Amino acid sequence: MKARRIGSLEVSVIGLGTNNFGTDWFGTPCDLAQSRAVVDAALDSGINFFDTAEEYSVASSWGQGESEQFLGAALGSRRDRAIIASKFQIESLAAPEERGAERIRRAVDDSLRRLGTDYIDLYQQHNPDPDTPLEETLGVLEELVEVGKVREIGCANFTGAMVDEATAVAARAETVGFSSAQNRYRVLDAAATGEGSELGELFAACERNGLKLIPYFPLANGVLTGKYNDPDAVPPGSRLATGGQVARHVAELDLTEENLAISRALEAYARDHGHSLLELSLSWLASQPLVATVIAGARTPAQVQGNAAAGGWQLADEDFAAIAAIVREARASTRPDAGRPR
Repeated sequence: MKARRIGSLEVSVIGLGTNNFGTDWFGTPCDLAQSRAVVDAALDSGINFFDTAEEYSVASSWGQGESEQFLGAALGSRRDRAIIASKFQIESLAAPEERGAERIRRAVDDSLRRLGTDYIDLYQQHNPDPDTPLEETLGVLEELVEVGKVREIGCANFTGAMVDEATAVAARAETVGFSSAQNRYRVLDAAATGEGSELGELFAACERNGLKLIPYFPLANGVLTGKYNDPDAVPPGSRLATGGQVARHVAELDLTEENLAISRALEAYARDHGHSLLELSLSWLASQPLVATVIAGARTPAQVQGNAAAGGWQLADEDFAAIAAIVREARASTRPDAGRPR
């Protein structure tokens, strides 16, 4: 397993997302025994990066997340083998009036208790906070680093302009700055990263300011594994088939004919090069120097092992160019006006 750096942290290039520990967004339970088996498989496969958040899972109110509890229990005495990344929300359902520094101090202490540890390796702001000055947020995060509760800090779902602003604020205030940015990014976006695009601006800001990128949802809820063929007919027993309203909403976002057309075209390219669609999807991200670690969720040891092995294809420049063209062409072919005379 290759490793990259996020500030002072050395992380495996494939990480484990634990948002399904407890009960995930689809309402599917993953109990402690199952979570422990997944963590065991991750460590055995060379994965050391574990991503969680205070509000995972949805069976609990924000701030009561089973994901942190299960992850901490599963690691047990092996805490020193793990890089734990957690996140705080800008407000909690339990105390919506609590914001800013007060909210963050309470959130980190609650997360530490649930995780059963005295420090979090990477502590991330889960979403931008329009009501709290960055000076206040970065100031309290600096405080947490100084007292040893947190080693590095990161942001999630920030734009490039927000990353620039946060870096400038940290420099002026002489406080710790963000080391990473966690955003949704997958091979489906291969043709949407040019100059002036939202992702392009984010990547440029990360490079300017020394942040590493942590992509989430790299498999587009299973679309980039090849398991789905028809947006109107998901396999019986799959999470999208059994997950109720949330699953239907996710299906509307990711399980589209356009994305399936891209998936089929990419699968053919991968097969022609001796690889699977899963290997292409994870290796396309892991081959980018800006990417520190790719958060891949798993519910079984076999899925973990597959994800860990899938990131080993080092794509060349010609692969990136070919994949971007495939995505662009497949996307264009599914537009309503495709094939019409101009």
